[in-house]
Amino acid sequence: MKAIDLFAGAGGFSTGATMAGLDVVWAANHWRDAVDTHAVNHPDTDHACQDLHQADWSKVPAHDILLASPACQGHSRARGTEKPHHDSQRSTAWAVVSCAEMHRPQLVVVENVPEFLKWSLYPVWRSAMQTLGYAVSENVINAADVGVPQRRKRAFLVLTRGKHPIDLKLDKKAHVGADSIVTFGLPGRNVESLKPRTQERVANGRARYGDRFLIAMYGNETGGRDLRKPLGTVTTCNKHALVEGNTMRMLNLEEIRKAMGFPADYRLPPEKTKAMKMLGNAVCPPVAKAVIEAALA
Repeated sequence: MKAIDLFAGAGGFSTGATMAGLDVVWAANHWRDAVDTHAVNHPDTDHACQDLHQADWSKVPAHDILLASPACQGHSRARGTEKPHHDSQRSTAWAVVSCAEMHRPQLVVVENVPEFLKWSLYPVWRSAMQTLGYAVSENVINAADVGVPQRRKRAFLVLTRGKHPIDLKLDKKAHVGADSIVTFGLPGRNVESLKPRTQERVANGRARYGDRFLIAMYGNETGGRDLRKPLGTVTTCNKHALVEGNTMRMLNLEEIRKAMGFPADYRLPPEKTKAMKMLGNAVCPPVAKAVIEAALA
């Protein structure tokens, strides 16, 4: 079966689709670095670097499945209240409607933050897809429940042709701890050299978990995190650090890649800032695989 990937980013949705046996024939994103990264890892896919508001859908290859991850920044709580939630970012979801109207694929899968379901225009968006003949199944899935070593809740809308939405059935797997992705024994900074607030977080974590644990460098967490539990949500800015004894270091890109569930040979940009932005915005490939397989079952 053939699939296309809108707002493909670094390729998490495409990778999961490939793992599920699909042929991803076309992928698009507005960010050239993301398109180049996607092309390196999916060389048989045709690529477009463009604003999908301006897409000519008649030039997109025929496909059975439409995958899409519209911009989440306009919906996410992680953006904070001090930054505007721009309509231009939220409106990217309308590209899904335009593409589906032209091609009418049998299956559409849309991923976004759970807050997408509370968007003021979401009922209108859903109604538009229903007018095109799609039944909408709304699912909020924690990546940890699919075996990814990360707590990451995302909405997956599974749209099928017909009157009744499907009941997406996913087997809940045992949670995998962050200790499965961490490399121990790497050098870090001496805790005494850190800022007082960070030292306080380390002290709180040590009191709970001993000499080896994780801490979040920003957010509401005041203590540590048990390595036997999944990592917290990976964001576009690296915030997770490992404490070992009297040293602390930020998790590296290889560890973050593992936390997202990308294959070991998946190639990312050498610049850490770009790679983190791509990983933080990505779909976890194992979750994409599970959702697609369940939708097609």
